[in-house]
Formats: sequence, C-alpha cells, structure tokens
Amino acid sequence: MLLQIPKNSLDIYGQIHDMTSEFAREEIRPHAEKLDRDADFPSNIFKQMTDLGLFGITVSEEYGGAGVDCYAYSIIMEELSKGYSAVADQCGLVELICTLLSHYGTQEQKAHYLPKIISFELLVAYCITEAEAGSDVSGIKTTAVRTKTGWSLTGSKLWINNGPIADIGVVLARTEPEKGHRGMSIFIVDLNAKGVTRGPKEHKMGQRASQVGALFFDNVHIPEEALLGDLNRGFYMMMSVLERGRVGIGALAVGIAQAGLEAALEYSQTRKQFGSHISDFQGIQWMLAQMAMEISAARALVHKAAVMLDNQSPATAACSMAKCFASDVAVRQTAEAVQIFGGSGYIQGYEVERLYRDAKITQIYEGTNQIQRTIIARQLLK
Repeated sequence: MLLQIPKNSLDIYGQIHDMTSEFAREEIRPHAEKLDRDADFPSNIFKQMTDLGLFGITVSEEYGGAGVDCYAYSIIMEELSKGYSAVADQCGLVELICTLLSHYGTQEQKAHYLPKIISFELLVAYCITEAEAGSDVSGIKTTAVRTKTGWSLTGSKLWINNGPIADIGVVLARTEPEKGHRGMSIFIVDLNAKGVTRGPKEHKMGQRASQVGALFFDNVHIPEEALLGDLNRGFYMMMSVLERGRVGIGALAVGIAQAGLEAALEYSQTRKQFGSHISDFQGIQWMLAQMAMEISAARALVHKAAVMLDNQSPATAACSMAKCFASDVAVRQTAEAVQIFGGSGYIQGYEVERLYRDAKITQIYEGTNQIQRTIIARQLLK
C-alpha cells in the first residue's frame, strides 16, 4: 500500500515526518518497554505499518511500494527509531532486500516477491554473515554447487535478522570458490525447505524485539530461477545496496540519540537537587547543548548522504561517514542521557537505559565503524 500522503503535496517530506512521528509516538513507543523486556516480535505494529505504506519506501508503486526517495526513507527511519529502533530495523531490512530485488531481480522475481514482502506476507532475511565472515565478506564458506535441476546449497549463516522466523532469505554463496569474491552469487532461498535448519533465537543486549539467529543449509535444493542477478556477481550486488543500508542505520541511530535527548530534557526540568531543577545547572545545560549539536550534525550527514544517493552522485564516503558518525553519536549521547538521569538511568524500565543498550549495535551492523573509517580513507586516497 502506498504512503498515506497525497503525492501532489507541496510539503511531502513534512507530511511524511508528521505521519511517521505520530505513529511512532502513539503506536510504537508505548509498547517499547514490554517489547524489549519480552523480546517479542511486534507483528501487530508491522501490520499497521503496511497499512500506512511504511515498508518498501523507495520501491516503485507498480510493486506496491511508496515510490518516494531515499531522503524520505531517512526521515521515516529516524522517526520510527524514536519510537523503538527494533521496529525501524525491520523497516530497514525490508528496504535493503527490496532494493536488491528491484535493482537485480527479473520481472518475474520482482512481480512475485516484492508485493508479498512489502505487504508483510513474506518475512525476509539478508544472509551474509558467517562465523569467519563478518566485516570480511570475502571470507564466506557457504557454497552453491550446480546440479541437473539447479543448485545445492551447503553452509551456515550467523546472527541473521529474522533468521528464526523468516520465510525466505537472500543468501550469498560461493559458486566458483577458486575466484574468491568474483565467484559469489545470490540466491532467493525458501527457508522452510528440506535441509534448512534454524538455530535458537539469540538473546541480545539491545534491540531485543528483532529476532536474530543462525541458519544452516545441508544440501538444500535451489531451483535455477532462484538465482538473483548475474552469476558470480553476488558480492558486488550485495555491496551495492549497503550504501542505502548505511543511510538507514545512520537515520536509525539519530532517532535513538534524539529520543535520549528528549528524555534527558524532560527529566532535567522535573528532577530537583539543592532546591533547583537540574536543568538550572550549567554543567547539565552544557551536556544538553553538546547532545543537541552532535545530533543535529549527525542528522545533516545522513540527509546529505540520502540526497547524494537520490541524485545518483558518488556517495560511498558520504554514506560511511553518516553511518559511522551517527552511530558514534548515538552511543555517546545516550550515555550522556543516562548520566543526566543519574541512578535512575541505570535501572531497567527507564527509557534511557534501553536506548543506551539499543544504540551499541549501530556501531557494529551494516559494517563496523572501523570498516567505515577504512572505506572513508580509501575514498579520500583515490
């Protein structure tokens, strides 16, 4: 379903912001504490998001997407994350896989999968990471061997978002191992097929409502038409969509940080010490000011990278800068929010305690921040 915004609006971005912000405030944030505590998958929230058109944001309207741009996507990711980042993370996962299918899928694959993914009829997983292949994607061991009727997939994937519950996965595998990263391909795999087993759901530090686990493939039959894009181009295809993914994670991180700032602002104006609200103390004021400056800078980097992608400008460095800086800000400034809350901030049930835990993963997934700095440096040195 399309975003519930008139497309001829003079301020479509403002309306997207307001709609998503209201939804996050009214329908996501009130449930965040329970979702975090119980590590529940919020299916009812995701169903509401499909009704609003908040999945497949940049996908063509032909396939049920909203047909808007990456800048709008960054706005939506930030606002959803202010409600609860695990919800925004699912939006980002769907966007990543839909981008991959939109760019490289056949007409038949796009027509079959995109509407079902966007409507949440099919749950999806993005399957790259392995025990010896995290930042080093070229180190994957999973293989796909040709058979008379297609391919046979063998190997395992680790820490896969939606792994315990997904219906299909886009899986990166070696098809010509001797060629290194030039011999990898992507397959659309039925995760309920014979030979697929799932590891237990991982119990995570933060973003606990996202369901993460391992996947194991034991001679899983894959039909020929399950190949996504060109044979042996899988590594490049997976990497090509990660720039948009990094904009999404950067925006998600900004949302976490902004939620921390708003909580700290409110608390500082109600908490009293020495007969005054703590917001009257210069030390607290400077902390709040620094939080606001860094969050604004992170948001600007994310928006710049999104606009560069929309304009089809070279954006590799900009996307890495946005993700790296925003996630560092999220961790640093949610820690400051905890500090402003004092002892209360260290107690489970207070929002800032959860935000601090939720922020940490943003420095790790979609490429660690050490890898982002390497990417930025290489772009500078070209």
